[in-house]
Amino acid sequence: MSASTNQAPPIVAITLGDPAGIGPEVVVKALAANDDLRLGLCRPLIVGSYAVAEMSAQRFAGGLPLIHVDSREQLADVEWDGETVPVWNIDTPGASEIPYGEPTIAGGVVSITSIELAATLALENRIQAISTAPINKEAVHMAGYQEIGHQEVLARMANITEIATMLMAHRLRAVHLTTHVPFRDAYKHVTKERILARLRLTDKNFRKWGVAEPRIAVAALNPHGGDSGLLGREEIEEIAPAVEQAVSEGIVAEGPLPADSVFLSAAAGNYDAVIALYHDQGHIAVKMHDFHGSVSVNLGLPFVRTSVDHGTAYDIAGTGAAEAVSMSAAIRTAALLATGRGLDTANIEQDARQAPARVYG
Repeated sequence: MSASTNQAPPIVAITLGDPAGIGPEVVVKALAANDDLRLGLCRPLIVGSYAVAEMSAQRFAGGLPLIHVDSREQLADVEWDGETVPVWNIDTPGASEIPYGEPTIAGGVVSITSIELAATLALENRIQAISTAPINKEAVHMAGYQEIGHQEVLARMANITEIATMLMAHRLRAVHLTTHVPFRDAYKHVTKERILARLRLTDKNFRKWGVAEPRIAVAALNPHGGDSGLLGREEIEEIAPAVEQAVSEGIVAEGPLPADSVFLSAAAGNYDAVIALYHDQGHIAVKMHDFHGSVSVNLGLPFVRTSVDHGTAYDIAGTGAAEAVSMSAAIRTAALLATGRGLDTANIEQDARQAPARVYG
């Protein structure tokens, strides 16, 4: 993962996401506004419809200069001048005519096809990282795909089963035990075996990313950590035994810790990561900490993948109102992870300007 200072910056493939959402807008805005994302920190490669990218660059990014790429040979010949951004064209009929704010079959097709191509290039070691703009689950299903989201598609492409989502904002990082699972079923996944596997995966990835001895906390499931079994026994029967086993293997782990305080402690720097037991337990904590600057990172993939931590925001798509703070942070984090520096918080401080209060669905 690590790269010497003499090596070229990593190539980061940036997928445009759903053309009907704010993905194309935030991608071109991020690249236009941040010189380090085009020169020095990484070599950005947009993956998606060239027509959509060009239209978005003209409308939202002051005519960010783009060049057309559609083969591995052309990618190898790109002259990375820090100004012109190459776009690997996903030829989807009608992509540039997709209306804003509506899920469509064409939007679902180009969304998934872009992810699949980026993953293929990563598996071939032609790029070093992937950063993704948001897709729409309804559009994806309309197009005939069964996957819930990016993570499932990437796991299929990489042929792996052990994969996790980590949300991060500054020093707060939440690794999720479950994500797209109904709340009524989430507790069924809180088992010693699954928690231990997540602890091992977190420890392995953080070490790969340059943290010599990761400190990992495990959140409790029940109020007050179960109150010695009075409010639930998962802490006693599943979580504590998993932590004890992890510690015996040399992993620096602690828990179960009450969920209403452990994230605050982690944000203060006392832990490198917190294992969140279900979707909203981790998502709410990170998004309250810094909604616009939060980034999603996958653990377990054979390549780096980051993403914005917001949705397609159909309600404002095409208006020019979308902020690119999270997209900028996602690209920057992908580049830094690819060089072994991604968890150095000094390297991933977000834009100094104040992001608006608007939140994106």
